[in-house]
Amino acid sequence: MDIERLENQALTFVNVSGMREISDVAVKKATGKGWDEWMKLLDKEGAKKLSHSDIAAICAGAGATPWWAQMVTVTYERKRGLREVHQNAQGFSANISRTIAAPVSVVYAAWSKWLRKQGATIRTTTQNKSTRITWSDDTNVDAGFVAKGGEKSQIAIEHSKLANAKAVAEMKSFWSEALEKLKKEVER
Repeated sequence: MDIERLENQALTFVNVSGMREISDVAVKKATGKGWDEWMKLLDKEGAKKLSHSDIAAICAGAGATPWWAQMVTVTYERKRGLREVHQNAQGFSANISRTIAAPVSVVYAAWSKWLRKQGATIRTTTQNKSTRITWSDDTNVDAGFVAKGGEKSQIAIEHSKLANAKAVAEMKSFWSEALEKLKKEVER
């Protein structure tokens, strides 16, 4: 995660639909424009009819750094009904993570043992770091492992290429339950 992104995480709020959003103060500090200014500029440029890449190019041309160009583009697409929450260019994604009181090697070993029972296809794996998987329904699962110092680790799951928001909710529930079981097993 880059420094710019970390600095601006503190400048977020939860909107009425329960989603985290970057505040007007943060976007203005980083780009020189608040959300209303970005929305007006992109509407004027006809962004509702443009691709994600074309919108991001407009943002970059208006002075946004690459990371901020993406953030402004995604926010614009969501506010204008062009993209749903959890939607990206490849469909929808569910993300979930857990911090577990155990070394990363122990968490990775328990995860690997559990995964072998799931009927998924492992595309690539780097011991104690990551696993890329094709799930049984041909969606993608990426698991990342990070040592959190001493006896703590984090496992983060991104399940992508999901069909819709309902599938996101189902997979968030599935992964939440699976990671809680993994946590309990490893921590006992």
